[in-house]
Amino acid sequence: MASVSVQASFMLNTGEVVDLKTTMTEGTETELQTSTDYAVAAVSIGQFADGKVITQILQPPTAPNGIAYAYIDRRGEILCVLPVAIAGVQNSPEMPLRSFSLQAGDTIRVMANTAADKEFAYSVVTSSGVHAIFAATPTSANNYELTHIKSGQGLGASLTGQAIVCHFATSVQGSALDSGGGVYILNDKGLPVGGVAATNPSNLQSEKSTSGGANIFLNFVARVTTNA
Repeated sequence: MASVSVQASFMLNTGEVVDLKTTMTEGTETELQTSTDYAVAAVSIGQFADGKVITQILQPPTAPNGIAYAYIDRRGEILCVLPVAIAGVQNSPEMPLRSFSLQAGDTIRVMANTAADKEFAYSVVTSSGVHAIFAATPTSANNYELTHIKSGQGLGASLTGQAIVCHFATSVQGSALDSGGGVYILNDKGLPVGGVAATNPSNLQSEKSTSGGANIFLNFVARVTTNA
């Protein structure tokens, strides 16, 4: 796996812009820290902006080849999922999906991948304000149940009793995705009750969707079906 430069840029409620840049090994989730271009040392976002609020994402976490997901971590849990992009393929600035004051110890975690990596990542926000990311790496034509990147649990076990109200997905597999072009939410009878199409970050930055969500119960799963 190559070492690549991952970058991002956030605006704070104080009017400051936080420039972030870290060299990461592809295929390994890594912390994105402040850039030494504009700061004395590379530090975590929480240490740099303790007590401040991210008001705009000027540049989402951006990698040169492939990228699956990014999020802000607080004490080992996903506090806020973040949009991701490939360098040169990104949308206009946007608001973060949660408003909160940063705390010392908060970190930005990013999974940068090779351009050919087939990792499928599904980022969700529930009506209760829970943020979660589910992922799997298809290797052949088959069904794949996505699991939480922190706990390893499936969708139902992770979000029982909650409703997904916003979600987006990334994958490079395109026409190889037979599950509605992305991921289906299956109920306890194995029937689709929600889902969202996946975006290849090399072609377009993923757009968050408020359509296709579902109320989640214990035996529900997030399934990706591939034909190759």
